[in-house]
Amino acid sequence: MRANLLRTNKGCSSTVDSKIHVAFQSPSKMLLRPIIKHLPCIYSLALPRSFASLSTSQIQNHRTQHLQDPYTLLKQDPIEILLSLWVKTFSSPLSFSFRNLSGFLSKFDLWLLAYQRACAHVTGTFPPRNAIHYHTLQSLLSLQRSVLRSSFKWHHKTHQLIRSPNDAPFTKPISKTKLRAILESEEPCFQDRVVQEVLLMVLEPVFEPRFSRKSHAFRPGRNAHTVIRTIRSNFAGYLWFLRGDLTELLTYVPSDVILSCVEKAVKDKKILSLIKLGLQESDNYRIRRDDSNEDLHKKKKKKKGATKKKILKDNEPKPDPYWLRTFFNFAPEEAAKVPSYGRCGILSPLLANVCLNELDQMMEEKILEFFRPNKLDSIWKDSINDGCHNPAWPEFVPSSGKEKTRKMDYIRYGGHFLIGIRGPREDAVVIRNEIIEFCERNFGIRLDNTKVEIEHIARGIQFLDHIICRRVIHPTLRYTGSGGKIVSEKGVGTLLSVTASLQQCIRRFRLLQLVKGDKDPEPLPCNPMLYSSQAHSNSQMNKFLETMADWYRFADNRRKIVGFCAYVIRSSLAKLYAARYRLKSRAKVYKIASRDLSHPLRESSNNSAPEYSDLLRMGLVDAIEGVQFSHMSLIPSCDYTPFPRNWIPDHERILHEYIRLEDPKFFCDLCKSIKRDGLSLPQDEISEIVWDYKTLGVWRYQSSDDKVLKDDSEKIEGALCIL
Repeated sequence: MRANLLRTNKGCSSTVDSKIHVAFQSPSKMLLRPIIKHLPCIYSLALPRSFASLSTSQIQNHRTQHLQDPYTLLKQDPIEILLSLWVKTFSSPLSFSFRNLSGFLSKFDLWLLAYQRACAHVTGTFPPRNAIHYHTLQSLLSLQRSVLRSSFKWHHKTHQLIRSPNDAPFTKPISKTKLRAILESEEPCFQDRVVQEVLLMVLEPVFEPRFSRKSHAFRPGRNAHTVIRTIRSNFAGYLWFLRGDLTELLTYVPSDVILSCVEKAVKDKKILSLIKLGLQESDNYRIRRDDSNEDLHKKKKKKKGATKKKILKDNEPKPDPYWLRTFFNFAPEEAAKVPSYGRCGILSPLLANVCLNELDQMMEEKILEFFRPNKLDSIWKDSINDGCHNPAWPEFVPSSGKEKTRKMDYIRYGGHFLIGIRGPREDAVVIRNEIIEFCERNFGIRLDNTKVEIEHIARGIQFLDHIICRRVIHPTLRYTGSGGKIVSEKGVGTLLSVTASLQQCIRRFRLLQLVKGDKDPEPLPCNPMLYSSQAHSNSQMNKFLETMADWYRFADNRRKIVGFCAYVIRSSLAKLYAARYRLKSRAKVYKIASRDLSHPLRESSNNSAPEYSDLLRMGLVDAIEGVQFSHMSLIPSCDYTPFPRNWIPDHERILHEYIRLEDPKFFCDLCKSIKRDGLSLPQDEISEIVWDYKTLGVWRYQSSDDKVLKDDSEKIEGALCIL
């Protein structure tokens, strides 16, 4: 027994080995108890409390069970495990409840993938699987066992089973002040992040098929662009709009409400207890955070001294580049708020969607009840999905009257939703009252009329930094009248217009201190790039402009808004270069560096200095990239690609097709239909080519033109690619 115990003591010091050796040689049992208190964490797992009452075989089995080699547990590919879960959830009916998800928690491959994702978040690099050390795998295995045994505690900083790669080891005893600061800080633990990653990978495929297609935030394959494209395609013809703000739900929701929504799909007690423990601290966490924010506001601002240059640690990731930090400040109001429920961390957005899915389902039922078709309507006559998806389709119907189809549509992004109503304003008031009652009854929050506003299309509705409005047109209608005569008359139509908000863009630039003024903004020097080279400054701002051009991709005034951003950035850099190189104005900077600032600027007129072309050829300087969009013709126009009405992301479409092909009956019917219609399968084409080679020989293809042989080889490659 002593030899077996000493074999497990590879990572400890020799002093601990000697103490254990002496303790086992001593006949007294009282000498063992004070020594065990000072052993590392590995001994606390290996030795039970009733050590003296166990036999030698029981102790050995208990120790080998806890000190199992983690490499023997890595048996499967975690992607295959998650893929099987996604296929199972999408093939199951929506009323099916998952009662045994703890089996996925017992798979060590998922925990290793969660650790890799957590390291990528902390360090900025995704560590490969074979580069993770053995002691890290042991710590990760201990964390997994603590979760499976229900002994894991959120935000338990005094007993961290696994630490972040950036955390320095404690080589010296820490002071009480530092320990108190560590315990009172709200910075999340690294092991909490790992557990949240595992729960997210297991729960996300369970709830994704249950979510409504009307929600687009915090979900894979959906983003703000899908919201804008859906509005452009499906919200034409609406007069009244309801714009709701439910950001209170993203900050605080009672834990019993969240658990009741989760329990409709998940019945696993272990996972529910983990979520419950994370939500129980939600109230205390919110109170502490509010108090800390109030204390920060009460503190007086100290005078800024000389800032020292920050030196990064060995494993510390580099901060985000300036263009990325700048673009984050351009985030719209609807996307700026991220849910945070207690210690749930990255699991909070999924839980927020689970709660708000109740509102989505209610609104889908209201849409079907609200729909009343009219034969005289030119767009929606019979079905709710009638009409053209083209945003340029005009609505040749009067703005009011009984001959109008009564219809409603709904879309949600995070805690903000938008409802379009085709009908009188009284219908919008009724819908608003129903939403307020539903939120108070199901979520326990009281909304007033300022949180759910009713706006008319003529005034313009701002959503995701885009303004939804309409343009009235008077086209000429030509039709054949009685007697075969062609009648021409003026008609009235409206076009849905989705434009970017220029005033909102100016406000964002003003917050970044790149412009001053509101009506006639004046660019300011880009001071954060003061100590950067011309090549680095231009490249950073080019990335920012590319991101802005992509963000306003579906705006009607894309050229105007991107041109304004390019003017502000180019003028700001020109003012910066004028101050750095001691030039008097922007005009002199443009004269030397050209309009796109691609020519090099020099600090002094030293004739002995080498030319820029010579330095560039020798690799001593970087190539200066010109600032993009210096002319309006270089800015791409708006993307008017029609968006399908029943659009789903690519991963969901592939999952549905894969599930259909797994059905043998569907596959047999597909093969019969192909043969019945006279189509050939790729397998048949390959068999015909192989049969020709066997019967006719290769000489037939070699004697003919080389082009024939090349075409046949391309056919074989294409058939193999299809397979």
